[in-house]
Amino acid sequence: MPALNVEFSEHELADLRQIAKERGTSMKALVREAAAAGIARHRALQEGAETFRSFFAAHAGEFAAAFPDDEPPPVRSAPAPAPAPAPTSAPAAASAAAPASSADGEAA
Repeated sequence: MPALNVEFSEHELADLRQIAKERGTSMKALVREAAAAGIARHRALQEGAETFRSFFAAHAGEFAAAFPDDEPPPVRSAPAPAPAPAPTSAPAAASAAAPASSADGEAA
């Protein structure tokens, strides 16, 4: 069977010893029981949340009608983006933007 080593502070360990003694059980059994209870609680919360989401989704229209002031405002669609300008040919754009130069390499 797989095992797990768990570290506790001195105070936590003393509390676990005391509780195990009061219950007449081992510390190992106490910790296993606590872990199992935590797992069961987690699963129950997940199932409850899923049940709630399903119920709410099935009755969303009824909730909206019963509580109209709590409905979010309608979502407005964003305006369509402007079309991109047509591409220009690179050589023509480069020659138009380049300054004239003299024979010694300086701009005129």
